[in-house]
Order: sequence, then C-alpha cells, then structure tokens
Amino acid sequence: MLSSPNALLWRSLLAVAVGVVAVAWPDITIGAFVILFAVYAFMGAATDAMRAFSSDRVGPVFGWLLLALLSLVAGVVALAWPGITALALTIWIGAYALATGALEVGLAFRRGEKPGERALFILTGLVSITLAFVLFVRPDIGAVSLASVFGLFSIVYGIGGITASVQERRVLKDVGGAEPVGV
Repeated sequence: MLSSPNALLWRSLLAVAVGVVAVAWPDITIGAFVILFAVYAFMGAATDAMRAFSSDRVGPVFGWLLLALLSLVAGVVALAWPGITALALTIWIGAYALATGALEVGLAFRRGEKPGERALFILTGLVSITLAFVLFVRPDIGAVSLASVFGLFSIVYGIGGITASVQERRVLKDVGGAEPVGV
C-alpha cells in the first residue's frame, strides 16, 4: 500500500482534489489559508512560550514571551477578522513577489551571465514584479486569483504525479519487479 507508485498516486489524487476545490470555491480556499495561518501562529506562540521557560536567563525569557504574545494575537486576529487577514496575506505575497522580482532583475546584470540566463532572470523578475503590482492594486481580486492559480497548479501537479505513478508501475512490471499491492 505504501510502495512508491501507490504513495505517489494517492498524493497526486489528493492534489487534484484540492485543486478542483480551490478552483471551484476560491473563497473557501482563502478561508482555509487564513485558518492555516492562524494555526501556524498558535503553534508559534506555543513553541515560543516553551522556549521562554526553557531558558535560564531573564533576557531571553522576556523576548520569547513577547514573541509568543505577538503570535497569539496574530492567530486571534486571523480568526476574528479573516477578511483583513486575507488582505494582509495577499499584500505580504505581493511584497515578496516585488522583492524577489527586483532581485532577479538585478541578478541578470551580474558579470559572467550568459545571454539566455540573463533573459530568463529578467523575464521571471518582470513576471514577479507584475504579479506584485496586480496584488497591490487589487488585493481583493488578487486573493481570489491566488487561490485559483493555486488550484490550477495543484491540478497540473496532481495529473503529472498520476502520470509518473502509472509510468513507474509499468517500469516495475517490465523489469519483473513485484507489482505494487493494492490501490
């Protein structure tokens, strides 16, 4: 059941299912991302609090407790106001896209880059900067678009995994290896 082709097949089927849900209901997907962020913040608060009490010095205790409190507040805010949290996450992704895009464009002008590599750096950098611009101008639509793109990516990734699983099964069968058990 847990052989390589079976594990790949199940993971890929799950990716397709998640992708279909994300494309069909992007608002639910955005809500799920907000809840995942809240869970992450609560987990961060718990681990920071544990670090605070495992230290033997006073300075780190205060810092870890402050971080734990900030994470706890972020988790509560995410659950209490999911709309503003989705907006903030979208803007954060836009800031990340802007920073990485600018860095990629800058990397294109390093010495020693081949023309094809330089063009690829510039192209991917400009795509990231364009994404950032779109997310900054319309973060409300940007969040729905991100959920839809995530869904489409998951579907394509899942189909690719299903194909790889089928091919791996054929290879195992052709080389006389044991046929994977059950699906």
